[in-house]
Amino acid sequence: MDLETAIRTRRTHKAYGREPVDRETLDELLELARWAPNHHLTNPWRFYVVGPAALERLKEAVGPEGASKLDRAPTLVAVTAVQCGDHPVQDEEDLLAAGCAAYAVLLGAHARGLAGYWRTPAVLRTPEGRAALRIPEGERCIGLLHLGPARQEQRVPERAPTADVVTYLD
Repeated sequence: MDLETAIRTRRTHKAYGREPVDRETLDELLELARWAPNHHLTNPWRFYVVGPAALERLKEAVGPEGASKLDRAPTLVAVTAVQCGDHPVQDEEDLLAAGCAAYAVLLGAHARGLAGYWRTPAVLRTPEGRAALRIPEGERCIGLLHLGPARQEQRVPERAPTADVVTYLD
């Protein structure tokens, strides 16, 4: 699949088959992510592949009302950005770079026929959620990627016309 097709056809999925993404494919996706642009080559992204024990800890942290959403996909990957805390511009650049890395994972998964969903559950901003995934201080959690085989086709969403979001300056 070429890049333009991957960008235009990737969709958010919320229904998955049960087969987890195999370790070799996950390694390929996470290796691809490290090619995201990042100022000063800080490599600020961190990925936490959620195994069975970590999933149970996260479910306990989120509580019964949110636990079922964690069962949607067979593979979950938490994405964080390392934040130094004493240089706001660097922290912002690193946060955006980690977002690019997460998107690279989603595009790579789509190109391999997998479905994906980037969630930002509130539990990942709590001490309990961070502890469940062993996210250290100095890292900002930016999302939880759900990955797996798609169980349904997604509709093409409406997008704002290019003219609505682009300004050419003199």
